[in-house]
Amino acid sequence: MYSKQEVSKLKENFWTAFGKYMKPVLSADGEAISWLNYKTGIPGVFFKMDADSRHASIAIVITQSDPRFYELFVNNKAILETTLGENWQWQANASDEYGKTMSTISTRLEDVNVLRGEDWPAIISFFKPRIIALDEFWSMAKYGFEGLL
Repeated sequence: MYSKQEVSKLKENFWTAFGKYMKPVLSADGEAISWLNYKTGIPGVFFKMDADSRHASIAIVITQSDPRFYELFVNNKAILETTLGENWQWQANASDEYGKTMSTISTRLEDVNVLRGEDWPAIISFFKPRIIALDEFWSMAKYGFEGLL
């Protein structure tokens, strides 16, 4: 078992390593980007990566109360999944651990542990193509979402 401090430090080390690995990768628009803190520019629309002792996940999280934001993703589902090269799980109007309503579009890699350094290559190989594909999709789709603001 790890202490809270050890878990925190191992996770911090992973995200630092991932950030350094992704730093030279430019966005779909050819710009430098913070892959770890991806800014969609749309309030209530986030790209979130997470890893723990059981799995790694990447998601589009929509916290906008306006249902048109999730509906616009649904309308662009074929383009999104073609860009991603795979189908993700779609969940409208779920609740997070604090009871806040949100919708998610996500996928997971099971049976990896961010606390084990030997799993880091698999986790990085899971995250990298998916966050790049999300960026590629977003570079085309964000304008439609801006129209909803």
